[in-house]
Amino acid sequence: MTTLFVGNLSSEVTDSDLRRVFSVYGEIGSIRVARNRGGRPKGFALIELEEEAAAAAVEALKGAELKGSLMDVVVDRPSSAGRRRNRRARGGFHRRR
Repeated sequence: MTTLFVGNLSSEVTDSDLRRVFSVYGEIGSIRVARNRGGRPKGFALIELEEEAAAAAVEALKGAELKGSLMDVVVDRPSSAGRRRNRRARGGFHRRR
């Protein structure tokens, strides 16, 4: 499975909207719309698709409109958040003041 980062989403976009759009390209493993602590959407989602389906979806949907916003669709790369978390645990991370 390949994970896609789908950014610049309208706050009105739901999991079912994304499932409808992305299922055209292949079977979806999972969809996670990022939400803040209050439950409001953050404007991006992570979607798992098979590798060929993911490549086709990126090609076809990059810049496509969904509920009034132009989506940014790219293959997700491992974030540096894990590395940052590890630095914090070791005491090597300092916040700028």
